[in-house]
This record gives sequence, structure tokens and C-alpha cells, in this order.
Amino acid sequence: MAKKDEDIEIVARNKKAKHDFYIEEVYEAGIKLQGTEIKSIRNHRVNLKDSFALVEGGEVYLHNMHISPYKEGNRFNHEPERKRKLLLHKSQIRKLIGYTTQKGYTLVPLTIYLRKNLCKVELAVAKGKQKHDKRRDIAKETAKREMEKAFNRRRKEGDF
Repeated sequence: MAKKDEDIEIVARNKKAKHDFYIEEVYEAGIKLQGTEIKSIRNHRVNLKDSFALVEGGEVYLHNMHISPYKEGNRFNHEPERKRKLLLHKSQIRKLIGYTTQKGYTLVPLTIYLRKNLCKVELAVAKGKQKHDKRRDIAKETAKREMEKAFNRRRKEGDF
């Protein structure tokens, strides 16, 4: 992602991505937007659910990302679910082509954020999880949560 000292405003997160996929690598990409889209993004009117990226003709496009039409927009308002071009370096695009040609890998957006008035996407190379993997992860999280609760309870009682 970006450096910690920079001012970042997270607009939207894909909460299901880490549940449904193993994240291999993460890239930061800009988005090519039309007129009123950035105004809707600044108003947090974005949904990343079911969105994905594809490499088409040497360029990366983001599909199924919903940006709601701007309320004060006029007849020049944008189409909510059009495909949007992602701005990456050629070397990064070549790496993404290498990953996506392998079986099971896909490109998933994790977050959309504003940094220095520019809209950025955190794009992940991900491999899908199977149902039993998801169950195992849920069981690990539950066990971890219960251990933390027990630890905090004992600390409050003064056993430590």
C-alpha cells in the first residue's frame, strides 16, 4: 500500500476477498475515471463486491465495480458498472499476465482509497480457497478470539 506518513482516506474495502482467496501479491494502481465518478467516490458511493480485474490487450481493466451516479450530476453522469482501466507500469502488467495465465489465479481489488486527491486501487493477485480451507480459517479465528478472551479475563482477575 502507501507509506504511513501520507494522508490516506479509505473509501471502500472488499471484505470478502481475504475470506474467499489466498492473497499472493498486492499492487497499487490508479484508475482512469470519467467526470462525476470521482465526486461519487469522495462521497463513499462505491461497492467492490463481486468486482475483479482482467488483462485485455496488454491493459488491465476493472469489472463489476459499482460507482453510484452522482446525485447533483446532469445528463453527463457516468454509467455505474462500466469497465474501468487501471493504470500500471508495463513491467507490472507483464507480471500480472504471468500470474493470470496460471490456473487458479485471479486479480481482485482489495481497497479503494484517496491519496493526495488521487483515487487508487489496491489490486491483489489471489488464488481461490476451497470450502474446507474457509472452514479451517474460521476455526482458527474463533480459537484465537477465545484465547484472547480467556487471557484478558485472567488478567482482569489478577492472576498475572
